[in-house]
Amino acid sequence: SAKSPVIEGVDSADYEVDVDLLTRVNVRVYRPVDREGHLPAMLWLHGGGYCLGSIQIDDEFVRKMVKIIGCVVVSVNYRLAPENRFPGALDDAYAVLRWIFREANGLSIDADRLAVGGISAGAGLAAGVALAARDRGEVKLIFQSLWCPMLDDRNNYVSSYAINDPRVWSRDDNLRAWQAYLGKDFNGNDTSPYAAPCRAKELAGLPPVYMRVGSLDLFLDENTAYAQRLVSAGVQTDFAVVDGAFHAFEMLPDAELSRQVRAGHFAAITDALF
Repeated sequence: SAKSPVIEGVDSADYEVDVDLLTRVNVRVYRPVDREGHLPAMLWLHGGGYCLGSIQIDDEFVRKMVKIIGCVVVSVNYRLAPENRFPGALDDAYAVLRWIFREANGLSIDADRLAVGGISAGAGLAAGVALAARDRGEVKLIFQSLWCPMLDDRNNYVSSYAINDPRVWSRDDNLRAWQAYLGKDFNGNDTSPYAAPCRAKELAGLPPVYMRVGSLDLFLDENTAYAQRLVSAGVQTDFAVVDGAFHAFEMLPDAELSRQVRAGHFAAITDALF
């Protein structure tokens, strides 16, 4: 099988971060070789419905992102369901955000320019981390890069039923993933907004958001609803629907539409951080 091409000009180093007394999480810190000084950084969270995925899956993608944007990216190997239900992934991601903030000097990171981003479940997790950071007041985030985020365990929008594309992520896949992540609390009244950000009562005070979703993505309506609520809450929000695109199409390396949308995300991150 073809090996991943090496992306020149990007270094990486792996670390273990303490989450609590019993738990450590692996992270990979990527850095552009040709940039001096303290750089802005983005916490990046991979997709996989909270049940699959790893830092390795996104490795090549993240290297390209670092090369193009010129920031540091910290990718998190957060705990996966069903072995680890919520709040495992959230605790891991938030602990890494605190670690970035705390260790910024040693990592040559500018702690005043921190963003969070992810794709699919990772984007939902990124939105949850942004809510937690706002509520806890320990770390200030300045940007959220949300790629087709998984935001609502209720699955009760029109597109939740109407769009059932088996290629990447079907309704059944989505229901199973939420069940694995939330367990018996799945679809109840007490789901945490840190697990399902569409459940958040108040969105004011969140950092600016750049969000894209495909018109053939079952998350279309929940993403649209979240974007509308962000705007209503006064959060700077750049949201658009990509016509003809299915879930996670952004990861197709060569499709022209995917290239365009990736470039849009990367440009927005660059504008926010530099």
